[in-house]
Amino acid sequence: MENGSMTGFALIGMGPGKVESMTLEAVEVAKKADMRLYEAYTALWPEDELSKLEALIGPIERIMRPAVERPEELFERAKAQSIAILVVGDPMQATTHIDFQLRAQKAGLPVRVIHGISVTTLVPGSTGLSDYKFGRSTTLTYPYGEWIVTSPLEVMLRNQMQGLHTLVLFDLDPTGAGTGDQRPMQPVDAFASIEKMARKLSESDVDKALKEQAATLFESMCVLCCDLGTDDAFMKTTSIGNLKTQLGGRLNCMVFLANLSEMEQEAINRWM
Repeated sequence: MENGSMTGFALIGMGPGKVESMTLEAVEVAKKADMRLYEAYTALWPEDELSKLEALIGPIERIMRPAVERPEELFERAKAQSIAILVVGDPMQATTHIDFQLRAQKAGLPVRVIHGISVTTLVPGSTGLSDYKFGRSTTLTYPYGEWIVTSPLEVMLRNQMQGLHTLVLFDLDPTGAGTGDQRPMQPVDAFASIEKMARKLSESDVDKALKEQAATLFESMCVLCCDLGTDDAFMKTTSIGNLKTQLGGRLNCMVFLANLSEMEQEAINRWM
Protein backbone atom coordinates (compact mmCIF):
# COMPACT_ATOMS: atom_id res chain seq x y z
CA MET A 1 0.00 0.00 0.00
CA GLU A 2 3.02 2.24 -0.37
CA ASN A 3 4.04 4.00 -3.58
CA GLY A 4 1.01 2.66 -5.41
CA SER A 5 1.45 -0.93 -4.25
CA MET A 6 -1.77 -2.87 -3.68
CA THR A 7 -0.22 -5.25 -1.15
CA GLY A 8 1.14 -4.91 2.37
CA PHE A 9 -0.22 -3.13 5.42
CA ALA A 10 -1.61 0.19 6.55
CA LEU A 11 -1.44 0.81 10.30
CA ILE A 12 -4.29 3.26 10.78
CA GLY A 13 -4.93 5.41 13.83
CA MET A 14 -8.66 5.49 14.61
CA GLY A 15 -8.43 8.28 17.14
CA PRO A 16 -10.03 8.18 20.60
CA GLY A 17 -13.54 6.89 20.02
CA LYS A 18 -15.67 8.37 17.27
CA VAL A 19 -15.70 8.38 13.49
CA GLU A 20 -15.55 12.18 13.26
CA SER A 21 -12.13 12.20 14.96
CA MET A 22 -10.49 10.05 12.28
CA THR A 23 -8.55 11.87 9.59
CA LEU A 24 -9.88 11.89 6.03
CA GLU A 25 -6.73 10.02 4.99
CA ALA A 26 -7.40 7.28 7.57
CA VAL A 27 -10.97 6.78 6.32
CA GLU A 28 -9.97 6.71 2.65
CA VAL A 29 -7.07 4.27 3.10
CA ALA A 30 -9.23 1.94 5.20
CA LYS A 31 -12.02 2.08 2.62
CA LYS A 32 -9.66 1.08 -0.22
CA ALA A 33 -8.07 -1.86 1.62
CA ASP A 34 -8.95 -5.43 0.66
CA MET A 35 -9.25 -6.36 4.34
CA ARG A 36 -9.88 -4.29 7.46
CA LEU A 37 -8.80 -5.62 10.85
CA TYR A 38 -9.73 -3.91 14.13
CA GLU A 39 -7.06 -4.51 16.77
CA ALA A 40 -9.27 -4.85 19.84
CA TYR A 41 -6.94 -5.47 22.76
CA THR A 42 -4.83 -2.34 23.41
CA ALA A 43 -7.94 -0.11 23.57
CA LEU A 44 -11.59 -0.16 22.51
CA TRP A 45 -14.11 1.97 20.63
CA PRO A 46 -17.80 2.20 21.59
CA GLU A 47 -19.76 -0.44 19.69
CA ASP A 48 -22.16 2.07 18.10
CA GLU A 49 -19.24 4.10 16.69
CA LEU A 50 -17.61 0.94 15.39
CA SER A 51 -20.85 0.11 13.56
CA LYS A 52 -20.91 3.61 12.04
CA LEU A 53 -17.33 3.18 10.86
CA GLU A 54 -18.10 -0.21 9.34
CA ALA A 55 -21.01 1.31 7.41
CA LEU A 56 -18.61 3.96 6.09
CA ILE A 57 -15.56 1.89 5.10
CA GLY A 58 -16.80 -1.69 4.74
CA PRO A 59 -16.69 -4.92 6.80
CA ILE A 60 -14.30 -4.99 9.77
CA GLU A 61 -12.91 -8.12 11.41
CA ARG A 62 -11.67 -8.10 15.01
CA ILE A 63 -8.23 -9.42 15.85
CA MET A 64 -6.60 -9.89 19.23
CA ARG A 65 -3.07 -9.92 20.60
CA PRO A 66 -1.87 -13.28 19.21
CA ALA A 67 -2.64 -12.26 15.61
CA VAL A 68 -0.44 -9.16 15.93
CA GLU A 69 2.36 -10.67 17.99
CA ARG A 70 2.50 -13.85 15.89
CA PRO A 71 1.68 -12.35 12.50
CA GLU A 72 2.96 -15.01 10.09
CA GLU A 73 -0.55 -15.71 8.74
CA LEU A 74 -1.16 -11.99 8.18
CA PHE A 75 2.21 -11.67 6.43
CA GLU A 76 1.23 -14.41 3.98
CA ARG A 77 -2.07 -12.68 3.22
CA ALA A 78 -0.36 -9.31 2.78
CA LYS A 79 1.80 -10.67 -0.05
CA ALA A 80 -1.30 -10.75 -2.25
CA GLN A 81 -3.66 -8.13 -0.83
CA SER A 82 -3.81 -4.85 1.06
CA ILE A 83 -4.60 -5.10 4.77
CA ALA A 84 -5.63 -2.19 6.98
CA ILE A 85 -5.04 -2.68 10.70
CA LEU A 86 -7.22 -0.24 12.62
CA VAL A 87 -5.81 0.79 16.00
CA VAL A 88 -7.54 2.98 18.60
CA GLY A 89 -5.67 6.26 19.11
CA ASP A 90 -2.33 6.39 17.31
CA PRO A 91 -1.01 3.06 15.98
CA MET A 92 2.60 3.73 16.93
CA GLN A 93 2.05 4.43 20.63
CA ALA A 94 2.29 0.73 21.48
CA THR A 95 5.54 -1.25 21.22
CA THR A 96 3.50 -4.16 19.84
CA HIS A 97 2.78 -2.19 16.68
CA ILE A 98 6.34 -0.89 16.31
CA ASP A 99 7.54 -4.49 16.49
CA PHE A 100 4.90 -5.49 13.91
CA GLN A 101 6.04 -2.72 11.57
CA LEU A 102 9.71 -3.70 11.83
CA ARG A 103 9.01 -7.40 11.28
CA ALA A 104 6.78 -6.71 8.27
CA GLN A 105 9.41 -4.49 6.69
CA LYS A 106 12.09 -7.15 7.25
CA ALA A 107 9.77 -9.60 5.49
CA GLY A 108 9.71 -7.26 2.49
CA LEU A 109 6.14 -6.08 3.06
CA PRO A 110 5.33 -2.36 2.67
CA VAL A 111 3.87 -0.70 5.76
CA ARG A 112 2.13 2.65 5.63
CA VAL A 113 1.34 4.50 8.87
CA ILE A 114 -1.59 6.90 9.20
CA HIS A 115 -1.42 8.58 12.58
CA GLY A 116 -4.40 9.34 14.79
CA ILE A 117 -5.27 11.40 17.87
CA SER A 118 -3.76 9.76 20.95
CA VAL A 119 -4.67 9.89 24.63
CA THR A 120 -1.12 11.11 25.27
CA THR A 121 -1.98 14.40 23.55
CA LEU A 122 -5.61 14.52 24.68
CA VAL A 123 -4.83 14.35 28.40
CA PRO A 124 -2.68 17.48 28.83
CA GLY A 125 -4.98 19.55 26.61
CA SER A 126 -8.18 18.33 28.27
CA THR A 127 -7.01 18.69 31.86
CA GLY A 128 -5.17 21.99 31.40
CA LEU A 129 -1.91 20.57 32.74
CA SER A 130 1.38 21.58 31.13
CA ASP A 131 2.65 19.04 28.64
CA TYR A 132 6.21 20.00 29.65
CA LYS A 133 5.65 18.75 33.20
CA PHE A 134 4.84 15.11 32.40
CA GLY A 135 7.36 12.40 33.18
CA ARG A 136 7.38 8.79 32.06
CA SER A 137 3.89 7.30 31.63
CA THR A 138 2.85 3.91 32.97
CA THR A 139 0.01 1.38 32.86
CA LEU A 140 -1.85 0.29 35.95
CA THR A 141 -2.38 -3.46 35.63
CA TYR A 142 -4.92 -5.72 37.26
CA PRO A 143 -3.49 -7.97 39.97
CA TYR A 144 -3.30 -11.52 38.61
CA GLY A 145 -4.22 -13.64 41.61
CA GLU A 146 -1.89 -12.64 44.44
CA TRP A 147 0.86 -11.55 42.01
CA ILE A 148 1.32 -7.85 41.42
CA VAL A 149 4.22 -5.71 40.22
CA THR A 150 5.10 -2.44 41.94
CA SER A 151 6.81 -0.82 38.94
CA PRO A 152 3.78 1.35 37.94
CA LEU A 153 3.62 2.81 41.45
CA GLU A 154 7.39 3.34 41.49
CA VAL A 155 7.17 5.29 38.21
CA MET A 156 4.40 7.47 39.68
CA LEU A 157 6.30 8.19 42.88
CA ARG A 158 9.66 8.87 41.19
CA ASN A 159 8.00 11.29 38.77
CA GLN A 160 6.28 13.04 41.68
CA MET A 161 9.61 13.38 43.50
CA GLN A 162 10.95 15.23 40.45
CA GLY A 163 7.92 17.52 40.20
CA LEU A 164 6.53 15.65 37.17
CA HIS A 165 2.98 14.49 36.53
CA THR A 166 2.32 10.89 35.44
CA LEU A 167 -0.12 9.74 32.78
CA VAL A 168 -1.43 6.47 34.21
CA LEU A 169 -3.24 4.29 31.68
CA PHE A 170 -5.74 1.76 33.03
CA ASP A 171 -5.62 -1.88 31.98
CA LEU A 172 -8.57 -3.41 30.13
CA ASP A 173 -7.73 -7.11 30.32
CA PRO A 174 -8.07 -8.84 33.71
CA THR A 175 -6.49 -12.02 32.27
CA GLY A 176 -3.41 -10.41 30.72
CA ALA A 177 -3.72 -12.77 27.74
CA GLY A 178 -4.99 -10.27 25.17
CA THR A 179 -7.41 -12.78 23.69
CA GLY A 180 -10.78 -11.28 24.64
CA ASP A 181 -13.18 -10.85 27.56
CA GLN A 182 -11.92 -7.34 28.20
CA ARG A 183 -13.22 -5.45 31.19
CA PRO A 184 -11.77 -1.95 31.17
CA MET A 185 -10.45 -1.02 34.60
CA GLN A 186 -12.73 1.23 36.66
CA PRO A 187 -11.59 3.66 39.37
CA VAL A 188 -12.45 1.18 42.13
CA ASP A 189 -10.25 -1.43 40.41
CA ALA A 190 -7.46 1.14 40.06
CA PHE A 191 -7.62 1.91 43.77
CA ALA A 192 -7.47 -1.79 44.67
CA SER A 193 -4.44 -2.27 42.42
CA ILE A 194 -2.64 0.78 43.87
CA GLU A 195 -3.43 -0.35 47.41
CA LYS A 196 -1.90 -3.78 46.77
CA MET A 197 1.16 -2.22 45.14
CA ALA A 198 1.63 0.15 48.08
CA ARG A 199 1.45 -2.74 50.53
CA LYS A 200 4.02 -4.73 48.58
CA LEU A 201 6.27 -1.68 48.18
CA SER A 202 6.27 -1.09 51.94
CA GLU A 203 7.53 -4.65 52.47
CA SER A 204 10.21 -4.49 49.75
CA ASP A 205 13.79 -3.17 49.92
CA VAL A 206 13.38 -0.18 47.59
CA ASP A 207 15.23 2.96 48.58
CA LYS A 208 14.12 4.90 51.66
CA ALA A 209 13.23 8.06 49.71
CA LEU A 210 10.66 6.16 47.64
CA LYS A 211 9.02 4.71 50.74
CA GLU A 212 8.87 8.17 52.28
CA GLN A 213 7.19 9.49 49.13
CA ALA A 214 4.67 6.63 49.32
CA ALA A 215 3.69 7.71 52.85
CA THR A 216 1.46 10.45 51.41
CA LEU A 217 0.25 8.40 48.44
CA PHE A 218 -3.43 8.23 49.37
CA GLU A 219 -3.61 11.99 50.04
CA SER A 220 -1.94 12.74 46.69
CA MET A 221 -4.22 14.22 44.06
CA CYS A 222 -5.04 12.92 40.61
CA VAL A 223 -7.31 13.81 37.71
CA LEU A 224 -9.48 10.91 36.59
CA CYS A 225 -10.06 11.10 32.81
CA CYS A 226 -12.92 9.14 31.26
CA ASP A 227 -13.80 8.58 27.60
CA LEU A 228 -11.67 11.49 26.39
CA GLY A 229 -12.22 12.41 22.77
CA THR A 230 -15.82 11.22 22.78
CA ASP A 231 -19.11 13.01 23.40
CA ASP A 232 -19.27 11.32 26.83
CA ALA A 233 -15.92 12.65 28.07
CA PHE A 234 -15.63 13.82 31.68
CA MET A 235 -12.92 14.41 34.29
CA LYS A 236 -12.76 14.44 38.07
CA THR A 237 -10.04 15.85 40.33
CA THR A 238 -9.82 13.73 43.46
CA SER A 239 -7.37 12.09 45.85
CA ILE A 240 -5.97 8.61 45.28
CA GLY A 241 -7.75 7.55 48.48
CA ASN A 242 -11.09 8.67 47.03
CA LEU A 243 -10.63 6.92 43.67
CA LYS A 244 -12.62 3.96 44.98
CA THR A 245 -15.73 6.17 45.30
CA GLN A 246 -15.62 7.54 41.75
CA LEU A 247 -17.60 6.33 38.76
CA GLY A 248 -15.67 5.89 35.53
CA GLY A 249 -16.61 5.60 31.87
CA ARG A 250 -15.97 3.00 29.20
CA LEU A 251 -12.20 3.69 29.03
CA ASN A 252 -10.40 5.43 31.85
CA CYS A 253 -6.99 6.79 32.75
CA MET A 254 -5.68 9.33 35.24
CA VAL A 255 -2.97 11.88 35.84
CA PHE A 256 -1.07 11.40 39.11
CA LEU A 257 -0.21 14.96 40.05
CA ALA A 258 3.04 16.51 41.24
CA ASN A 259 3.62 20.17 42.17
CA LEU A 260 1.22 22.44 40.31
CA SER A 261 1.71 25.91 38.91
CA GLU A 262 -0.94 28.50 39.75
CA MET A 263 -2.48 28.12 36.30
CA GLU A 264 -2.47 24.31 36.50
CA GLN A 265 -4.17 24.47 39.91
CA GLU A 266 -6.88 26.74 38.53
CA ALA A 267 -7.31 24.42 35.54
CA ILE A 268 -7.82 21.23 37.54
CA ASN A 269 -10.07 22.97 40.07
CA ARG A 270 -12.65 22.96 37.27
CA TRP A 271 -12.98 19.19 37.70
CA MET A 272 -13.38 19.13 41.49
